[in-house]
Amino acid sequence: MSRGRALVSLAATIGLSLSAAAVVTGATPAQSAEPAGDCKAAYPVGDLARGDDVTGLTVTSGTTPTGFTGDVIGVLDDGIGPDLDMVIVELSSPEIDRVGGIWQGMSGSPVYASDGRLIGAVAYGLSYGASPVAGVTPFADMDDYLASAGRPGTIEVSDAQARAIARSSDVSRAQAAQGFSQLKMPLGVSGVSAQRLAQAKHSKKHAWLPKSAYSIGAAAAPAAGPGPETVVAGGNLAASLSYGDVTQAGVGTATSVCNGKVVGFGHPLGFLGETSLTLHPADALYIQKDTLGPPFKVANLGAPAGTITDDHLTGITGSFAGLPETSDVTSTVTYRDRSRTGASHVSVPEGTAGTVFYEAIGNHDRVVDGVISGSELLSWTINGHQADGSTFSLPVTDRYASDYDITFESSYDLADFTYALSAIKGVTIDDVTMTSAVDDDNSTYALTQVQQRRGGKWVTLGKGSPAVGKPGKKLHLRTLLTSPTDTRYVKVSVGVPSKLRHGRARIGVFGGSYNYSPYAYPSTLARAKKYVDTYVRNDQVVASFGGFYGGEEDVYFRGGSASAPTQGVSAPQAHVVTGSRNVKLVVR
Repeated sequence: MSRGRALVSLAATIGLSLSAAAVVTGATPAQSAEPAGDCKAAYPVGDLARGDDVTGLTVTSGTTPTGFTGDVIGVLDDGIGPDLDMVIVELSSPEIDRVGGIWQGMSGSPVYASDGRLIGAVAYGLSYGASPVAGVTPFADMDDYLASAGRPGTIEVSDAQARAIARSSDVSRAQAAQGFSQLKMPLGVSGVSAQRLAQAKHSKKHAWLPKSAYSIGAAAAPAAGPGPETVVAGGNLAASLSYGDVTQAGVGTATSVCNGKVVGFGHPLGFLGETSLTLHPADALYIQKDTLGPPFKVANLGAPAGTITDDHLTGITGSFAGLPETSDVTSTVTYRDRSRTGASHVSVPEGTAGTVFYEAIGNHDRVVDGVISGSELLSWTINGHQADGSTFSLPVTDRYASDYDITFESSYDLADFTYALSAIKGVTIDDVTMTSAVDDDNSTYALTQVQQRRGGKWVTLGKGSPAVGKPGKKLHLRTLLTSPTDTRYVKVSVGVPSKLRHGRARIGVFGGSYNYSPYAYPSTLARAKKYVDTYVRNDQVVASFGGFYGGEEDVYFRGGSASAPTQGVSAPQAHVVTGSRNVKLVVR
């Protein structure tokens, strides 16, 4: 099975959020037709007065905007940030009235004054829940990127302002006093089930996992999808970190389209500053009323149509001039007689690790088709280049085993490494390729004994029987590995530090699954290469001076040589190796 670049169905939630998504195959490169521009002039916020009539545009179904009306409640000074006011309006339309207020996905909907000039974009809703009262980002500021302003949180409302809102709307003073908050937009993620997203959210160790990601729906039938000509003022607008098998995107509304550029949302997607997110049109399916929270828009994403070049406090800005360059993430999974290759395309470094993880999880789920115990032999390669044009390739092969869920067990390490690598200045990841062979056998080896060849025979090492070695010479050991169906001896050699002339030391002998590499989270490309060059597989045996995980004798790592290194690694075995032994060494 294989799938090319895909369209995605995502459910937007208030402003910046999504609640469902479905993959639609058949995406194509950006179409030639660009949207017609409106190029409306900005209306000065200082000229607004309470009770002024406003109109606006947004999409409730399909791609064609429909109108809404409203009136101005007031202006909240510095409501969004320093020198950035918020216009407060109460809105009405058949759909707003039906679902109880503005919805998630309405972010960016343009609001016009009676003379046709553009006041700004719907971007904020009252914190307490669904309401027709909206906070509007002034259009005059939507291209001004305030360096001194921080990411918006809850915007406080004074008691006097709360009373004014209550007098002008159906909202109570207590509800208005809870303030405004950005219309939420956690990423919609396609290609991964709701169950998997829920599992991932519980992990606190992986900073690259979006904790607010929403689940995906089922795959839809192939369709051409909406074209870029549908991105108009009040029309749907989406921005993605990645697309293909795995799409990570937010869906909102375009505020203005002029001279081949679009401004939308009225608030950040990820607050990335200058960026290269992929711009997509979208097709709204319906507005879902939600009794437990704000209503939200369900929409299908179209094919890539341009580039979002800026993601700032006052919204996103994009161009239809061309598509962003992408890094390709490819996964091939084989299990029994089934195999599939899937691919995703990442447009910003911030999306690489999550795409790698979700691509691996989603492709495993398509092929393995269940949560199973088992083992996996995984090979991956990261190719990239540096700012000077020089290229690099980082290949690794490892074995994993799990008595519960082999898919999750094998998917974190590469994503963690990719996250650190993509953050290194001057390093660009061109592609990540994963090849996985999954097996039902989840057997592991336990390291139960260590022996040394001495006096023509193998001597078992223990409390009263230390190893014996000479400075600068190799120490030849073997370990006894046991599994429910197999017992074997595995040889491993380690060099005695030349600086250690006489005395005692410790040697740690342990399974590769117990090994920790200090280069696993590299801060430079050199450390990333060191990680690959010194990589210890989970199915290998390690002998190392300083004991298991190191100790006081760690200083002796500096006493090794090319002929007698102070860490030895065995050949790969048929199963993951667990367990450890600390062995005393007498140097003579």
